[in-house]
Amino acid sequence: MRDLFVTAVVFGVLPFILRRPWIGILLWSWLGYMNPHRQAWGFAYDFPFALITAVVTITAFLFSKEKKEMIWTRETVLLLLFVGWMFFTTLFALYPDDAWSQWDKVWKIHLMVFLTAMIIKDRHQINWMIWVIALSLGYYGVKGGIFTIINGGVYRVWGPAGTFIGGNNEIALALIMTIPLIRYLHLQETRKWLTYGLAAAMVLTGVAAIGSQSRGALVAIAAMGLFMWFKSRHKIVTGTYMGIAVVIMALVMPQQWYDRMDTIKTYEEDDSALGRINAWHTAFNVAKDRITGGGFEVFRPPTFRQYAPEPFRVHDVHSIYFEVMGEHGFIGFAMFLLLALFAWLRANQVIRACKHDQERKWAADLAAMTQVSLIGYGAGGAFLGLAYFDLPYHLMIVILLTAKFSGVLGNSALVAPPAAGRVRPHPSSGFDQGDSGRRA
Repeated sequence: MRDLFVTAVVFGVLPFILRRPWIGILLWSWLGYMNPHRQAWGFAYDFPFALITAVVTITAFLFSKEKKEMIWTRETVLLLLFVGWMFFTTLFALYPDDAWSQWDKVWKIHLMVFLTAMIIKDRHQINWMIWVIALSLGYYGVKGGIFTIINGGVYRVWGPAGTFIGGNNEIALALIMTIPLIRYLHLQETRKWLTYGLAAAMVLTGVAAIGSQSRGALVAIAAMGLFMWFKSRHKIVTGTYMGIAVVIMALVMPQQWYDRMDTIKTYEEDDSALGRINAWHTAFNVAKDRITGGGFEVFRPPTFRQYAPEPFRVHDVHSIYFEVMGEHGFIGFAMFLLLALFAWLRANQVIRACKHDQERKWAADLAAMTQVSLIGYGAGGAFLGLAYFDLPYHLMIVILLTAKFSGVLGNSALVAPPAAGRVRPHPSSGFDQGDSGRRA
């Protein structure tokens, strides 16, 4: 039944994409973040819905009468260079077969990220995209939060199997990044019943992130929560929601969760933590030895035997920073950090220009909550390996589109593209990728 439902939705929406390519971005986001086909157990589980959606979206866009233009700024130019550098490092990868397989996923993700910047044309469409992303990941937040409360936090919350966010660590980071997006929608919503629903979704998503029993998630949610309170227009309301989540956690989570979280302070006695540190040293040594790094999927036993301080302690790197460093060298690592810095500065630009303008306050809210989401990614990513997850790159594009639609991104802020002329500000208007225990 689920197979038929997902198939009916996807193929039912495809004809609308032919006339409105931006709907294709929404459908692709739903498939990429919620992975509804992974909730089925029949033919839909491995059916290439995302590929079909991407092909239809690209075709519709190419044949549409819409102006084909890219927002060429320092952010998009650097992102393009970063993608090109990842291709270059793949040419010299230590494990070519595995590296090319990962590259095949990564370039498709970034193709759709760039298409998002070209296809989304106004505030109305970007709000729809935020809704789709928030609901897609929020589904696992609400479901996982209820699951955690009902089971007293005994079992871990997991993501959809066979995806970037299938593990408990990965789904926790994705949920933490989703909470600020839900908060943005909450700030814009005027219907009372919907504001209550969004508030409940924020609390349950926070509970689900804690219910993953990920230690990295605890660090990330603390950093994200503090920054969200600092950035919020209504600090009392935001603090109240956070307080509710903390109370639920205190009442629900079992002693074993507290014992696990307490190992953060005694990492030198924890085998998993020591394994990560050994992998981080390995990443640094690989980058120091090879200007291109080791290429995708470099963290294999032979690499540890050659580069690790403890050659036989093989462990996943579990860090977006050392993952990029080890796989793409110091050059790729510098690009990765610079992308985050550029996105942050652009968001600050939007906030300064729009926070006192009632007509553009939405832009300041979205830029601020996007910053909060990236804080969660940056803090949690120090201990979790999701360097190529779609969402942070999508959010960088969201910041640019917000600047464009709010009139902040003027001609003076743009870098001239290779062939086309400069991009003018747009006026405002309203493919796929655990520990034991029960899964949420």
